[in-house]
Amino acid sequence: MQAEQSRIGDEQNQICEVDTGKLEDAVSRHLPMLYRRAYRFVDNPHDAEDAVQDALLSAYKHLDQFKGGAKITTWLTSIVTNSALTQLRKKSRHPHTSLDESVADEQDYRVSDTLADERPSPESEYIEAELHGNLMRSVTDLPPALRRVVQLRYMDGLTTNEIARILGVPGGTVKTRVSRARSKLRRMMHKK
Repeated sequence: MQAEQSRIGDEQNQICEVDTGKLEDAVSRHLPMLYRRAYRFVDNPHDAEDAVQDALLSAYKHLDQFKGGAKITTWLTSIVTNSALTQLRKKSRHPHTSLDESVADEQDYRVSDTLADERPSPESEYIEAELHGNLMRSVTDLPPALRRVVQLRYMDGLTTNEIARILGVPGGTVKTRVSRARSKLRRMMHKK
């Protein structure tokens, strides 16, 4: 009885050695094909390498389950496929990106730059409001003819010809008044 168990154990070792040899041969010849198979699923070179590595480790551990009913490459391909699908399931469905990650191969441009609030800051809004208030007070201090031209040109957005038609003066006169009004406003704003 003991001799028979020893003979069965020797046969299993010989079968295991033959299967290990077949596995090593199949891996050495078909590794690029197995990698491409995994890459088709995971679409990432690092994940494909991990999937193939996990599959080969699993194949070696479970070599005793290979029945020989199909080619060993078919068996390995199915293990690689399952390993790649497992990689996909492990991945988060909502990928996370670091805000410090560079964008579009530019070292100085980060993801956080694309998320920055483009609106003016409260300080700049305050400064803008204060400048606008000073400008409006300065406009009221202009002589009436210049004030009217500034209002029509900058507040109502009319063209030089439209202003000339409304005021009944030549276009050159409108241009001169606009220029004088701007100069006076500039001087008045620098005094404040």
